[in-house]
Amino acid sequence: MQEIIVDNFAGGGGASTGIEMATGRSVDIAINHDEDAIAMHQANHPDTEHYCESVWTVNPKEAVKGRSVALAWFSPDCKHFSKAKGGKPVEKNIRGLAWVAVKWANAVKPRVIMLENVEEFKTWGPLLKNGKPDPDRKGETFDEFVNALKKRGYEVDYRELRACDYGAPTIRKRFFLIARCDGKPIVWPKPTHGDPDSDDVKKGNLMPWRTASEIIDWTLPCPSIFERKKQLAENTLRRIARGIKRFVLENPQPFIVRIGQTGFGGDRLQYEINQPLTTITTKAEHLLIQPFIAKHYGGGYTGPGTDCNEPLSTVTTVDHNALVTAFLSKYYGETSPTEVRGHEPDEPLHTIVQPTDSHLSQVIWLSFVVLAKTASQ
Repeated sequence: MQEIIVDNFAGGGGASTGIEMATGRSVDIAINHDEDAIAMHQANHPDTEHYCESVWTVNPKEAVKGRSVALAWFSPDCKHFSKAKGGKPVEKNIRGLAWVAVKWANAVKPRVIMLENVEEFKTWGPLLKNGKPDPDRKGETFDEFVNALKKRGYEVDYRELRACDYGAPTIRKRFFLIARCDGKPIVWPKPTHGDPDSDDVKKGNLMPWRTASEIIDWTLPCPSIFERKKQLAENTLRRIARGIKRFVLENPQPFIVRIGQTGFGGDRLQYEINQPLTTITTKAEHLLIQPFIAKHYGGGYTGPGTDCNEPLSTVTTVDHNALVTAFLSKYYGETSPTEVRGHEPDEPLHTIVQPTDSHLSQVIWLSFVVLAKTASQ
């Protein structure tokens, strides 16, 4: 009889999609207590049998209906281990969700058990009376969890992997545990990508990390943050200035984006700055551009963020990333914003003069003007 694959904590189906890409087949059973998550999973994986209930109430033997389990995947709630949650007390019943893997090991003994979580999962330990982890007993419960699997005949191995090392444009790091009881060795995937400056990449042994700029849709409008109805706070403006200084003024690798008469459109192209400029027609112009990814926490910009030529940083439950674009243009000393000058793109580049003290504030203003122009096009 065919072995089956079970996805606990199935969510919207991301892990199931990854499993399907690796195995060539859909997961057979998906479990999640959230109706919206199950509805999304059903849309993504219509052939899967879905259980909209707690992982604890599902009876593994009844669910598998006598079939052998090749793989049981577990992605228990991670926010009670993640450092991103801060110092808030944790919920003991959520913090202990990983024990359901031992329940499945007892009931139907899957050949392979895989568990994914944040890297702090290894610090899983007892709680104090105030609901916070006991700092003197870090890792005790994690060790008990690993030993519980070993006592049930499983070989166990675990490590931390970064998504960017395997072809994803994000530096997201996660803890992975593999336990198997079929006598076969645990084999970890070898990295396929690496730091562009590393010897392995330069020698062609690895591909360079994918970048955030690869996954940005440049056809989307980019409204200026300076057009907000509510004035930005002084500290926010200072952070924006630091981001522009770091990723624009001091960045040696800006690039050129072609913009058609009606905006970026389907004909928009990106050019490296060290390549010859393409022909400038009456229906297109070229802009020197340097976007960067700004970081937000709880709705407030905290910058300065990350470079678009690097993998995207991890997105937590309390932050998000926003595309911030600054355009470079010419100005003259203390010239007022209304008199800032540039030059036609079909002219030779004008002389670059020494920046003045007002340089940074004028660059901020210039980024507002060109962003507004781009959005209106």
